[in-house]
Amino acid sequence: MGFMDDAKETAKAVGEKVKDTWEDTTDRVGDKVDEMKAESDVKKAEAERDSVKARNDIKEDLRDET
Repeated sequence: MGFMDDAKETAKAVGEKVKDTWEDTTDRVGDKVDEMKAESDVKKAEAERDSVKARNDIKEDLRDET
């Protein structure tokens, strides 16, 4: 019986380790996805800012010409 109990405990410990590793990996992947979304949002906001500035500069130039 001792051998079987040891085997069960070892299998249980391995299963828990695999579960913990899986959870850590999924958390890391989720964090990376969130990071990439944030980067995308920043780039989009910067592009919008640049577009508005360019449009305002053109309007200002047109006003100065008249």
